[in-house]
Amino acid sequence: MAITAALVKELRERTGAGMMDCKKVLVETNADLEAAIDLMRASGAAKAAKKAGRVASEGLVNIAISDDNKSAVILEVNSETDFVTKGQSFIDFVNALGKLALKNKPESIEIFLTQTLKSGETVDEAREGIVATIGENITVRRFQNVSTENGVLGAYKHGDRIAVLAVLSGNDSGLAKDIAMHIAASRPECVSEEQLSNELLEREKAIFIEQAKESGKPDNIIEKMIVGRMKKFVNEVTLYGQAFIKGPETSVGELVKSKNAEVEYFVRFEVGEGIEKKEDNFVDEVMAQAQD
Repeated sequence: MAITAALVKELRERTGAGMMDCKKVLVETNADLEAAIDLMRASGAAKAAKKAGRVASEGLVNIAISDDNKSAVILEVNSETDFVTKGQSFIDFVNALGKLALKNKPESIEIFLTQTLKSGETVDEAREGIVATIGENITVRRFQNVSTENGVLGAYKHGDRIAVLAVLSGNDSGLAKDIAMHIAASRPECVSEEQLSNELLEREKAIFIEQAKESGKPDNIIEKMIVGRMKKFVNEVTLYGQAFIKGPETSVGELVKSKNAEVEYFVRFEVGEGIEKKEDNFVDEVMAQAQD
């Protein structure tokens, strides 16, 4: 059977593997598409452990919400390149994980990896299968289940890289969604000033004091400068202190208060945040690929 460009394209779309790898496997399987997929998984399985050391800082975030809108899960699954995130197998995997985590509410990643998907595979077995097929490290990095009994959930995704869940008192779903959208855009550290650590506040204050001393101004003026700068800092990093993105003349705290509501807490995930990306030399990268 002839190995056509269309067949290579279909194999690439179904596996996310490189073009040359697809051609090679199709030759070995006499252009049998299903056999090629099976062979890629089987031959790649032994490499999965080796690829686990690679930095996976790209990926997708996802949100799954219960039918009654009272519970939800937010999660992040990482890959090495953003090319992989566009493959249907990776997207389906992430969506399946969201549904499973929402249903089972696992207590940790370690427990989650051992739970069974509808396919009959555990999460980790399915992950290893994708690693074997696409040739990149895949990690289920984190998830968090969120629920409320008397409040309301707000959910917002900005593309596939930023996701937010916010829990508010009351039942204003429109406000909850607006607050989640604001959190996605403005990245607050916490809800209010009371939640900021003394260590963070003292560190910032020390920096401001040194900066103010360099101005050469009198101590009484410096003291006023410090008070003003600390107030500005608190407003910048707390949700309640930030200017609301849809109406900057009002702070989020003022908006929520005017609606007789409170933000109980929020969770914000952004793909790759906190992961130290490895800067590879191009030649080293090519050599590393050749050795796999």
